[in-house]
Formats: sequence, structure tokens, C-alpha cells
Amino acid sequence: MRRLVVLFALAALSQICFGQNFAGLPVIFSDNMVLQQNTNVPFWGKAQMDGELKISADWGETVKVTIKKDNNWFVKLRTPKAGGPYNVKLQAGDSILVYKNVLVGEVWVCSGQSNMEMPVEGWPPKDTINNSYSVIKNSQNQQIHLFTVVKAVADNKQSGCGGTWVECNPENAAKFSATAYFFGKKLNDELKIPIGLIHTSWGGTPIEAWISSDYLKDIPDYKSIIDKISMSSKETKKMTDWLETFPVMDMNNKTGADKWQGILSGDAGCEQAGYNDSLWHVMKLPTNWESTEVGDLDGLVWFRKKIEIPQTWANKDLVLELGPVDDMDETYVNGTKIGQMMKDGLWQVDRVYDIPKELVKDNTLTIAVRVLDTQGGGGIYGQESKLSVHPKGSDEKISLAGDWKYLPVAVYKGGKFYVIGAKGEKYYSHPKMVIELTAYTPTALYNAMINPLIPYGIKGAIWYQGESNAGQPERYTDLMKRMITNWRKEWMEGEFPFYYVQIAPFDYGEKTQSQKLREAQLKALSIPNTGMAVTMDIGSPITIHPGNKKEVGARLALWALAKNYDKDVNYSGPLFKEMKISGKNISLCFTHTEKGLLLQPIKGNNNFLIAGKDKVFKPANVKIKGDMLIVSNDEIAEPVAVRYCWGNIKEATLFNRAGLPASSFRTDDWQE
Repeated sequence: MRRLVVLFALAALSQICFGQNFAGLPVIFSDNMVLQQNTNVPFWGKAQMDGELKISADWGETVKVTIKKDNNWFVKLRTPKAGGPYNVKLQAGDSILVYKNVLVGEVWVCSGQSNMEMPVEGWPPKDTINNSYSVIKNSQNQQIHLFTVVKAVADNKQSGCGGTWVECNPENAAKFSATAYFFGKKLNDELKIPIGLIHTSWGGTPIEAWISSDYLKDIPDYKSIIDKISMSSKETKKMTDWLETFPVMDMNNKTGADKWQGILSGDAGCEQAGYNDSLWHVMKLPTNWESTEVGDLDGLVWFRKKIEIPQTWANKDLVLELGPVDDMDETYVNGTKIGQMMKDGLWQVDRVYDIPKELVKDNTLTIAVRVLDTQGGGGIYGQESKLSVHPKGSDEKISLAGDWKYLPVAVYKGGKFYVIGAKGEKYYSHPKMVIELTAYTPTALYNAMINPLIPYGIKGAIWYQGESNAGQPERYTDLMKRMITNWRKEWMEGEFPFYYVQIAPFDYGEKTQSQKLREAQLKALSIPNTGMAVTMDIGSPITIHPGNKKEVGARLALWALAKNYDKDVNYSGPLFKEMKISGKNISLCFTHTEKGLLLQPIKGNNNFLIAGKDKVFKPANVKIKGDMLIVSNDEIAEPVAVRYCWGNIKEATLFNRAGLPASSFRTDDWQE
């Protein structure tokens, strides 16, 4: 049955498709794909027969390959200069598959965490993209094609993933990575050739999840985890087999604002006041359920709580406050739905729902909340003070913090719901794991979301990640080097360009010094053929997802245009090179000072600090002298060190006259 489903899906890719010989083709090959220009692009797959396979393209190129005894095949097809659309035909025996609307151009992989994942439509109401309505409205572009890898984790390298190539239009662009879209659009605007963007990211994930085990296992902290993953392979298979005994609801092809509406989970009646929840387990709320026995579950979980209210509240309108819910919820009181937020991006929004007096008939209320989490943290997780019920217009409150009954009824994995249901509380009997494999597990995303793309022909990669590693900045440069080396070696495309975004200012709190993570990213420029887009001037202290993704994408594109496409553009802001001490002054020299330096203090503060041997930093006076800065403080006779934008929320004040900001930096290496 499953083979028939796969074959039907492949047939939908083309007007011509006969036989079973192409059932093993990776989904990265589809109608609308973009092939890297002027090179030999790999094609590979698994046929259902021995013999010969032939690939022929409209531009006049044909290649043949003998299918191996194990039915695997691999061949390279020569591509012309950018152009299209073309047809590409595969033929093996009596089977023919024709890919339509194939473009030849520049292909880039776009990866990272939530700031790469954040779509053009944003995650309103709090996390929005600047001018998103206009951008989406005007996004129709037949020369830009998009591929989004379906989220998945794996304990070993996978050969396949979910996703399909689509043309850029308002519907598809709205859901696609904003950073990647703006990067691709800038390239298309400047180069006037087709651009293919392969988006593979997952919000909240650390860099080590995107690195294979071969490049992590010599680090003690990761070796023990990798060993556990290897030991748990049997348990992982048991869990997979167990999930596959339940009905499946595939969400991969569902789009639109109502995507998450009407998910059936065999849980009818869980909202009713009289429902028997005596066998349900107990969780103290508020909390993220990852910190409980539930662990890193994505899926649907019911929460129920029965409370007594004062008799004087009867027949009065009440207000239920839950605080924020990660990600979505449907909320019921005494069996009646009183509110819901079932759209992406509302995980930071407080739930405040009216309870009409018609539901308040006696001195008891049964509150039932159906929580859907599709990634990352899950649950009713805010402050205790926000979890309450009270009469409308009254300060008299009953706290709802504390014990709630709960039951998971569906698991969301790989874009699919595995519908476990409520009857029999079957979730509690799921196979136990030595290690819980999640999107945060080292190697898990490389295995499931990078390896399946290899060795598809690409030009390079862009990367926007780092926030989730800000707590351990000291190892980040090394991890970046490992990841980039890992990807380059496996892709066998040489030292392909790898451009990344330095994380923006944000108030992480006193325990996190994100300036050190930015410093680690700055040091990563020592890795050959890399580039860094600085965002010190376009962040926000109050949101970790700044909305000016257009500028982020454009700054990444500047590196590519200058380094890979021979365009005469300024592509980097000033980067600290060296300092010289002369009396009471320190002279700072920079690279990338094209057109000169520009200082733009914020409310009189230039964000430069200077210190003497006592290591006490004080605000600095800064003067521009040609391509240098002269830094001093009248109270410091013998200065030894300078720091710039050294803090979580310090914003850029130093630019070159091309308008590009300087990275934060320090001249010392003192321990805090």
C-alpha cells in the first residue's frame, strides 16, 4: 500500500510517468527544480530493475548509466548557462519520467534556526516582517523557485526527506523563509537569472544538531550523547513501529491560515465535564512539558482541571486567563468551547477568554484545554499569576496554577500526526527511549534534513543561527568550522561559499553574554570562503526575531555578488584589524573602510569603552582619522584595551560610508 502511495505521488510530478523504476528517486528532484548552471549536476536514485538508465535534457545533453545489482544508480548531467524552462526526461526500460519547468541557474542552501525559518508572512501579532503584505503581493517571480525541507529528526543518515519544488508566487512566498527569499530576490534582481533556494531550518535548534556524528564524536560532551544514540537505535525503531500502528494524518501538503483546524485525534468527549480522566497523569502548570515526563513531544495534549468557585459567582460572566500557550489551543469550559488560537506564531500571546454566564450554573467549573505544539517548547507555560479565573470586572481571582490532569493524544513527526487517541490512555504505554531524539539532539537534523540533500548540485549556503548557542559561546567557532567542513566534504563541491548572519542585539538577560557569541562568529571568518552579514543596527532588544529580514537577505547577497558573481559592491562593514597605543590614545585600524568611516552615536552614546591596566572600562571619546579611530578617556593615562558594542543590546554606531555596520569586538581577551 505504501509503495502505491509513493508511486502515485511521483506520477503527480509529471505528465508522463510509467512503471515503477523511479520509485526510489529523492524528492529533491521534481517539477520546477533548479539545477546549478555550467557544471555536472548529480542525479541519483534506486530503480526496480537492472539495466540501463538514460537522462536527456532539452538543452541537448544526454547521459547513460548502468543500474547496479543493488538497483542504485548515480550519474552526472552537464548543465548549460542559466536559462529555461526545460524538460528533463529519465528513461529506464519501459518507464519514463519527465520533469517539467526545470530551470538552470544558481542554487543555494538556506539553513539555521528560527530567524532563518521565519516566513515572509511572519508570526503575527508579535513577530512580523516589515512590509510583508506588500512583499507577498509582489512576489510573483517565475525565475525564483523554492524548496522547503519537511522537518524531521533521525538517529542515522537518511537518504530521503519531504518537500517539493514550487514557483515563487504570493501563496508560496508567504510561507517561505523571509531571509532566504530576500537573499534570492536580491540575486535575481542583480543577475537576471534563475535562482533556486533550498530552505532547511528549524527554530530554536543548536548548531550541533546540524553536524554529523563523525565531526562531533571526538568532543567528550557530544561523544556520550552520540554513543547513546547508537545504543538506542533498537528503541528508536520500536518507537517508530509503535507510532505506525496508529492512523496517520499527513499535513505536508496543507497550507493556509486554517491549516491546523479540525485535526481529528480520537479524542471526542475529552472536553466534557463528566469525562473520566481518572487514569490521566498529573502535571503542575504553568510549565513547558519538555521539563516533565512528557519530554520533547510535538503533538496534541489535553489538559483538564475541575475547580470549585464561590456560589456568588453563579450565573455571572467570568474571565479565564491561561497566559501564553505554546503553540496553539482550543479551550472549553463545562464542555463548551469558549475560545481558540489555532494559527502559527501565537505562542507568545496570552490567552484571555470570556466564560458566558450560561455556562456558570453551579459552584464547579471543568476547564479543558487542547494544546497543539508543532515544534520546540510546548504547553501552558507563562507566569503563575497569569493562570486564573475571575468574575468579569472583579479583582477576586482563583489561581489555576498547580495540578492538572493531562493526556497526549497525537504525536506530530515529519509533518504527520500519528493519531493515538484518548481511549485506553495508550500514549502512556509507548516504548521507552535511552535518549529522547529531538530537534535539539546533536546530529539529528544533519541526518534528516541535510544528508538527504547531498550531493544535489549547489553554488553555496547561507546560515542564520546562533541564538540557541549563546549560553556556550566559547565552543561556537570550533563548531562552525566542523559544520562547514562537514558539509563541504560530504557535498564534494570543494570549499563552496558559506555566508552567515551574526546574531542581532536582544535582551537575553544577565546570565547570557551574546556579545561573546557574536565574537565567536566574527572569529569564524578565519574559515576559508566564508562571509558574515552584521545586523547590529537592525535588531531589537524586545524581540529575538527582528522584522527587517529584507536587509538581512540583501547583506548576505552582497557577499555572494562580490565574491562569486564579480559585482563591484561593498559587502562588509568595518572589521577590527589591529590597535596601536600611543600615550593616552589607542588607534584602531579596520578592514572594509570603503568610502571612509562614519560614527553615529545613539542618544549621545557611541558604545565604545576603554580601560587601563585595572581592567575598569569607561565610556570612550572617539575621533575619526582617515580609516582609523582614535579612542581615549581623559581619566585613563595608560589605556590598554577597547571594547565596542560589548553587551546584549548594544546597537551599532560605527559604519563605513557604504552604510554597512561594524561588528562588535574587543581588543582584550580578559575573563569576565
